[in-house]
Amino acid sequence: MCGILALFGLPDAEAVRKEVVEAAKLIRHRGPDWSGVYCEGSTIIAHERLAIVDPDSGDQPLFNKAKDIVLGVNGEIYNYIELQENLEQRAPGKHQFITKSDCECLLHLYAEDGLEFLDKNEVCGMFAFVIWDKRSDTYIVARDSVGIIPLYIGWGADGSVRVASELKALHNTCERYELFPPGHIFDSKSGQRRMFYTPRWMEPTPMPTEEIALLTLRDAFETAVTSHMMSDVPYGVLLSGGLDSSLVASIMSRHIKTSSGGGNPAAWPQLHSFCTGLEGSPDLKAAADVAKYLGTTHHEYVFTVQEGLDAIPDVIYHLETFDVTTVRAATPMYLMARRIRATGVKMVLSGEGADEIFGGYLYFHKAPNAEEFHAENVRKLKQLHLYDCLRANKSMMAWGVEARVPFLDRRFLDVSMGFDPKQKMCVDKDGKPRMEKWVLRKAFDLPGNRAYLPESVLWRQKEQFSDGVGYSWIDSIQAHAGQIITDQQMSTADNRFPVKTPRTKEAYMIRQFFAQRFGENGAAAQTVGWQDSIACSSEVALKWDKAFQGRADASGRSVLGIHSAAYDTAYKTASQSSGALEESGPDAKKARTA
Repeated sequence: MCGILALFGLPDAEAVRKEVVEAAKLIRHRGPDWSGVYCEGSTIIAHERLAIVDPDSGDQPLFNKAKDIVLGVNGEIYNYIELQENLEQRAPGKHQFITKSDCECLLHLYAEDGLEFLDKNEVCGMFAFVIWDKRSDTYIVARDSVGIIPLYIGWGADGSVRVASELKALHNTCERYELFPPGHIFDSKSGQRRMFYTPRWMEPTPMPTEEIALLTLRDAFETAVTSHMMSDVPYGVLLSGGLDSSLVASIMSRHIKTSSGGGNPAAWPQLHSFCTGLEGSPDLKAAADVAKYLGTTHHEYVFTVQEGLDAIPDVIYHLETFDVTTVRAATPMYLMARRIRATGVKMVLSGEGADEIFGGYLYFHKAPNAEEFHAENVRKLKQLHLYDCLRANKSMMAWGVEARVPFLDRRFLDVSMGFDPKQKMCVDKDGKPRMEKWVLRKAFDLPGNRAYLPESVLWRQKEQFSDGVGYSWIDSIQAHAGQIITDQQMSTADNRFPVKTPRTKEAYMIRQFFAQRFGENGAAAQTVGWQDSIACSSEVALKWDKAFQGRADASGRSVLGIHSAAYDTAYKTASQSSGALEESGPDAKKARTA
């Protein structure tokens, strides 16, 4: 994982080299290990490296032997050995690999297959990259299909096109900038941006109808986790004690002594697990129990409410969002990342994506049918780059720690989104209620010494991260906002923030911190996901149940009758879309997700 800043179409690259180097320092937290710059003609590619694979020779930008193709990439390619071997079979002896970097294969695949190289090759990984082809005076920009890795594109007053891992590197120099969409490639030759790969899960219809065997699901996820363990530096796992992170930790603990990529011994054969929370929080206890069961070296970090509140402005600066849920959950993660880096760990695996794939959020209990359930899975996956992927990446990379997400592995997504969603639903074939993510839990529910997890963990109710770190965390943010944001400010919020207007004091406080860094209603605000949500739902799912109306808060406690510690019936909160408390549908024209 790294940070990239690339400028194309410059009148004279050398004349702005110093300016670009300074701008790249704004994202150096993403890559504190080394800095590299390519500067020639009309192009500059600046790279800030976090060295995980091949730390000795994998510095970027990367070049082919002739040095007429240049690659700057932020990401990991998990099947790079397979891709290299396939390339050698197709073109024996043609491509000389200069480093052992997992990302160098992208450069040679492009050299062999041209602009269609991402269409023709199954590249499994998380990535955002640029390639400059000096031979044809052209460049390409691409981003992985889920949007695990952030990427922005902007346009300078000098006519240049500028690409960066974070918008802070573009904010002061671009007239306009926007999110570069997941799953797309842009090439300067055609001037077109297109999808390079259409996953089978990308469209809700036709809905899959074939059932999946539990063994197939279990094997697919175990393969995904082990593929993500490639590393030449110490690594660990984020362990909240919930189902998703615990499954990841369990699989890692079974494979850590042998998995390091290419069959080499692991860099750190003892698995280290990390958890954070307020004193006495649900996650701390659950994570400690799982760590003891798995035998990990466990690190428990307790933070105080005041420490969290103090960090919020910095968290918003690094996240580059004012989405309330994202900021709530990212703040403990941001604090934990700093402590993780202090241990010497540079990379961790995490459980993001499982709730979107398997319907793990508590509002999925209200899904009216399998078609709506599956359509919501698709909607949530498409929105991940605006919320959970953004949070996991940027909150951890703020301190130079890479977060990998095996649930979002390309091949696992094909499996997990390719079977009948009736197996995922919170009711069985007879209409009887069952726990969310039932099929995933059941796939890993094995007896005796074959067990992956204790039954109490395997069947623990979903607890969203911002709740699991301690229920008082969200309550304290709201109380703090109530003290510093006035009723007068709220009464004029429409005028100050006509773009994605904050409707609660918590949202106003967060938006105000964002505005101090990135302006009030400009390009930065347009990049932020913004929609009404209950327990992390999409806005569409708010229509599933009349009881959802007026309770559009992302906390799982807003789902009455499902969460064991739900807010009572008197609980109401303002809609982000309209500000109204009444039981009316959301105004999708105002609540935008991009």
